[in-house]
Amino acid sequence: MQVKKTRLTGYVATALLMSTASVPALAQSDSQAWVSEELSTYVRSGPTDGYRIVGTLDAGEQVEVLEESGNYTRVRGSGGDAVWVLSSELQQTQSAREQLPELEEQVEALTDELDGINDTWEERVASMRETLEVREQRIAELEARNRELDSETDHSRQQVRALQARLDTQEEDLLMRYFMYGGGVAGAGLLVGLIVPHLPRRRKKRDRWF
Repeated sequence: MQVKKTRLTGYVATALLMSTASVPALAQSDSQAWVSEELSTYVRSGPTDGYRIVGTLDAGEQVEVLEESGNYTRVRGSGGDAVWVLSSELQQTQSAREQLPELEEQVEALTDELDGINDTWEERVASMRETLEVREQRIAELEARNRELDSETDHSRQQVRALQARLDTQEEDLLMRYFMYGGGVAGAGLLVGLIVPHLPRRRKKRDRWF
């Protein structure tokens, strides 16, 4: 983890340095400039190459611009002396050496922010995974319950068909009994009707008074 963070820090620092070198100068006073990134810059006592060299300025040193003349600019360094330096060896942006501490702070802040985002994302992913597992379990339970209900429904339908078949059989048996009963009654009545006329009739006794 430390190696990844170190590499990330290096990448971010490089990107920030490149972006700093490619963008215009920050809002600075017109009287401020910085010596170029060379190891040292020679300064002269006058604004031409004919003047003698009187010293050097450190790379990245901030100077105060006093005036310009031809290819030279008169500046005042940290020592307080006013000297002339080639204008091409001055730049309007802060040196990388002075920007480095600020860039390192930015890199550290960005690294912490990325770590926080990573932790937050991992927590969200874990929560989403847990929620998904719960939902999948619930879906599996519902599917199992649905299969049980389908099985119970099929069983109930079979029972209903069996009861309907029994009911139809009982109705047929009942109708058959009605027909048989009605036929028996009709046959018995017909038989009685045939037999009764042939039965001997009892004669009435006459009353004799003499």
